[in-house]
Amino acid sequence: DYFEWRLNVSDVAGLKKDLSRRMEGAVEVLHKEFTGLRTGRASVSLLEPVMVEAYGVPTPLNQVASVSVPEARMLSVQVWDKSMVKSVEKAIRDSGLGLNPAADGTLVRVPIPALNEERRAELSKVAGKYAEQAKVSVRNVRRDGMDQLKKWEKDSEISKDEMHSEEKEIQKLTDKVIAEIDETLANKEQEIMQV
Repeated sequence: DYFEWRLNVSDVAGLKKDLSRRMEGAVEVLHKEFTGLRTGRASVSLLEPVMVEAYGVPTPLNQVASVSVPEARMLSVQVWDKSMVKSVEKAIRDSGLGLNPAADGTLVRVPIPALNEERRAELSKVAGKYAEQAKVSVRNVRRDGMDQLKKWEKDSEISKDEMHSEEKEIQKLTDKVIAEIDETLANKEQEIMQV
C-alpha cells in the first residue's frame, strides 16, 4: 500500500505543477495582450492580438502581413495577398483597439490616435476585458484540478482528507494568480492614465 500511496503523491504533485504552469500561461497571455495596448505610441505589438478572417479561418495578422512603424504615431501593414486587404482592414477596425485603418493598394496605414480622456477610458476598458479573460482561464484551470481530485477521491486513489487538503492548495494557488492579474491590471491602468 505504501508504494500505491507514493504514486498518488507524485500524481497530485504533477497535477499541481501542471495547474500552476497553465495558470501562469494565462498571465503570460495577459502580459502579451497588455503589450499590445500601447498608449498613444505606435508599436508593432499593438496589432498582435488582431485576428484576420483568412480563407474562412481566423488567423493572426502577422501570418498574412508584416507590420512596421514608419513613424511614432503610424503603423504600416504590408498585406502579402492582395485579396486579403479588405479582411485585414476590417479586422483592425473591429479589434476594439479604436483604430481606423486606411488601405492603399496592399499597404494598410494605421494612424495611432492621440490619447484623449475618451481613448484612455476605452483602453482601460479593453485592459479590464483582457484581465477578466485571464481570470476566467485561471478559474477554468482550477475547475479542472478540482474535478481531477474529485475523480481520484471517488476512485479511492486519495482519501477525502487528502482531497480537501489539496483543494485548499489549489485554491491558494488560484488566489495568488488572480491577485497577480489584478496587480498587472492596476499597473496597466495607471500607465494608460499617465501618458
